Amino acid sequence: MIKEEHEVAIMGAPQGSGPVMSTVVNIHTETAVPDHIVWSLFNTLFFNFCCLGFVAFAFSVKSRDRKMVGDVIGAQSYASTAKCLNIWALVLGLLGTIGSIVLLVLVVLPVVYQAIARATSGW
Repeated sequence: MIKEEHEVAIMGAPQGSGPVMSTVVNIHTETAVPDHIVWSLFNTLFFNFCCLGFVAFAFSVKSRDRKMVGDVIGAQSYASTAKCLNIWALVLGLLGTIGSIVLLVLVVLPVVYQAIARATSGW
């Protein structure tokens, strides 16, 4: 017998100890469903190509509503659709922005430069 076990056996149980009570708390882990509402709002304000940002925002709100009601499957479905629409809105918006910059640099600026050169050469 180990020395501590021997001492506990001689001393006995602690005085005045009642039955040991324990509390069990069950925590239900909910599946985290991202609703992409901030991304949708960004796309609505800045990359709203053919209203894709606005439609993505609507699906994000529907996803958040389903999550609040407790319908996780419906929330995941709406969130998946919102994510897909956000990706398309972002890609098409970036392509449109880059295309506009390229068009400006390659077409508009040379035409303006030629017009200025003609106007100043006539003096």
